[in-house]
Amino acid sequence: MATPAQWLAGARPRTLPAAIVPVAVGTGVAAAYGGVVWWRALTALFVALALQVGVNYANDYSDGVRGTDDRRVGPLRLVGSGVARPREVFGAAMLCFLAAAVAGLALVVATGAWWLLLVGAAAIAAAWFYTGGSRPYGYRALGEVSVFVFFGLVAVAGTTYVQLEWLPWTAVAAAVPCGLLSCALLVVNNLRDLRTDAAAGKRTMAVVLGDVRTRTLYTACLLLPFAIALVLVPWRPFAALAVLAIPLALAPVRAVRTGAVGPALITTLQQTGRVQLAFGALFTAGLAL
Repeated sequence: MATPAQWLAGARPRTLPAAIVPVAVGTGVAAAYGGVVWWRALTALFVALALQVGVNYANDYSDGVRGTDDRRVGPLRLVGSGVARPREVFGAAMLCFLAAAVAGLALVVATGAWWLLLVGAAAIAAAWFYTGGSRPYGYRALGEVSVFVFFGLVAVAGTTYVQLEWLPWTAVAAAVPCGLLSCALLVVNNLRDLRTDAAAGKRTMAVVLGDVRTRTLYTACLLLPFAIALVLVPWRPFAALAVLAIPLALAPVRAVRTGAVGPALITTLQQTGRVQLAFGALFTAGLAL
């Protein structure tokens, strides 16, 4: 039996900024239009967190039963390490998806926007088929595309919509840097696992691009959000506050650009999460003011 600490590690808490930040930013946009509804914002946060943890457990299960995680250098994997049985991890993933679906349904009922059911179903399907099923798209270099869409565009725009019940263009614009920062987390994670993923036949974008170009992609995903925040200044002047988080980006960019590999990139993943959280907090405040 896995211990509670091992289940927590399997949930990959370092990836949770990818769920928290877009909901915060979407709420910041809603605040700018005087339409914050706190229970809806918190419910949207619960949905995002449940989906993030769910996809982490689903990834653990699917990679574990395929043997992809047998020689990992990263944090604990429940199935790959043998501390939990595959059906237990599968059940945990399904429980998370069910929780996200129930909470999402409450938002659908509150807004009367029944088309959101399709969005929610697509999000759950994307979470499962990232590494699940017979043809997982995460093995075909499409993981970053899905992350950008669902932890960027859908999460930010969806959070704004369920509070305002309409969608301002600034929500879509603000979603772009959020999506890029979420992609940065995945890119550095896949950079760390590049060799073992390639050996296991898992063709992530890092495997397809190769080491050098993956490092360039990571740098772009981490730094472009600051430029986008400045582009929004004519409409939301305080969006420039996000630039104050740039110093936190220097260390992870330096590590990636100077060739950090393997376990050294675990620290870079943590630093990337801190950049995302700091950027998200400052960007949210700037959009709301």
